[in-house]
Amino acid sequence: MVVFVKICGITDRRTAQLAGDLGADALGFVFAPSSRRISPEAARSIISSLPAGVLKIGVFVDAPVAEVQEIADFCRLDAVQLHGTESPEYCAALNVPVIKAFRVKGRETLSEANRYRVAAVLLDAYVAGKAGGTGRTFHWQTVRDWVPPAPVILAGGLAVDNVLAAIRSVRPAGVDVSSGVETDGKKDTAKIRAFIQTVRRVGDAAGRERLLRVLRRAICTGNVDAGT
Repeated sequence: MVVFVKICGITDRRTAQLAGDLGADALGFVFAPSSRRISPEAARSIISSLPAGVLKIGVFVDAPVAEVQEIADFCRLDAVQLHGTESPEYCAALNVPVIKAFRVKGRETLSEANRYRVAAVLLDAYVAGKAGGTGRTFHWQTVRDWVPPAPVILAGGLAVDNVLAAIRSVRPAGVDVSSGVETDGKKDTAKIRAFIQTVRRVGDAAGRERLLRVLRRAICTGNVDAGT
């Protein structure tokens, strides 16, 4: 099993291009309050320079549906990632594939996730008062034996030293990293390279391509029956 890699919190063109060159499958642009927040204008400029094969994903937290849709259209995002209390109805109202994030407190979080018909679900660590990007892990055993409603992207405190253990424990379709590839709050090229190379050790090239086709189809078409 080889998983999809998303580098989140992109704020500049150089990092975006390097991440793509190093093999990132998706890049995340944060439009919610955060130290990694980027303006729609800056994101659009970066996105326009990226190859079509790299998915561009916008991160939002409880923004109005119209605002999310407007930014998605303006920046030409492939999908949006929602980290707030957005309801299933909210997700369905968007005319763009949705990755719904859930902060895992326990099995009850997974029951909540099962209510959503989205392109993918992202599992992050629960930290009170924080919507994400905390650099914390959660108890991966919580999701053991769970049958998810859509492909799973694992986030929360991942870095080169724990990502293989995380993949073997959760068996996600993808992994999402931000602070784990930073030094002093800035994206670190060496850490991005090491993270991607480490993830690529799992499985074979043909298997990776099959999985990526499944996940890209799920994200780009909203086909939630693509599986993990």
